[in-house]
Amino acid sequence: MTPNLLFSIMNDVSLVAWVALAVLPRKRWVAGGLAMFVVPAFFAIAYIAIVVSQFGRSEGGFSSLSGVAALFSNPWLLLAGWIHYLAFDLFVGSWEVRDARARGIPHLAVVPCLALTLMFGPAGWLLYNGVRLVYNKEGEPFRRAATLG
Repeated sequence: MTPNLLFSIMNDVSLVAWVALAVLPRKRWVAGGLAMFVVPAFFAIAYIAIVVSQFGRSEGGFSSLSGVAALFSNPWLLLAGWIHYLAFDLFVGSWEVRDARARGIPHLAVVPCLALTLMFGPAGWLLYNGVRLVYNKEGEPFRRAATLG
């Protein structure tokens, strides 16, 4: 198997899980099983296999940006880095859906966060945390109580 083929497979698996999160938010097995554990575990196994098989086969390291660039000049290690992103971003997306469901936040408010988390990880997480601030525990938009003296 080539790195390019495995890259395509991993992207397809990830996309299936993300679509399931977006369109099946009430199915607990999606956010609580598939996207939280099953797919990230699959990614973790692939990640570990790649890192172990490539250990010591590339120059570079994590102590400088140029070292990381040298490390990722190996296509297999670059793929491992990509799988790392896929796993953690999906895990964060599954948390967003589970947390929103527990807080009663409308799923339509979460979908843009999921899209941003898929494409730009930390930015989607930050947007979701902004959405959390807008809604109270019952899923209603936060309104400051105006008191008349």
